[in-house]
Amino acid sequence: MTKTKRLVYLSLMVSQSLVLYIVESFLPPISFIAPGAKLGLANIITLSVLYISGFRDALAVLGMRIFISSMFGGGFSAFLYSISGGILGLLAMGITKKFHKLDISIVGVSVSGALFFNIGQMLAAALIIQNLAILVYLPILSYVSVGTGIFVGIVAKFMVERMSFMNFATKKIK
Repeated sequence: MTKTKRLVYLSLMVSQSLVLYIVESFLPPISFIAPGAKLGLANIITLSVLYISGFRDALAVLGMRIFISSMFGGGFSAFLYSISGGILGLLAMGITKKFHKLDISIVGVSVSGALFFNIGQMLAAALIIQNLAILVYLPILSYVSVGTGIFVGIVAKFMVERMSFMNFATKKIK
């Protein structure tokens, strides 16, 4: 892929990710399940990029999305929570994806990312408020993240399969 094609591709992925982030902000909250819980629609794009063009591009898309969305809609605290959860979640997805020999599907990779995203956010919150007692909320968020991870994984699988015609992906996903 030429540099220009890659730049256009990554720009489109960041744009799609931002649109999903904005759409999610207009949806009714799922706070009745767990306060602060979200679907994580923007992670559909991050996971898709991870499978289509690799970890480095997924990290670039994630970083740009978090930076831009925090700049326009969340402030510095939102940036800290998002970047800590996002990077830990992406690392977990990248490592889990490497275990393709264990037959882990894209949905399993998504669930691992969702779990570690919550772990990263809770660790950031514990550091900011300087109280580890907040980690007691982690099991509840983990329960919710399994469901949202399954949803994100199914949608990302659909997206990656449909984008395979662009010749970015090198192998078929499970």
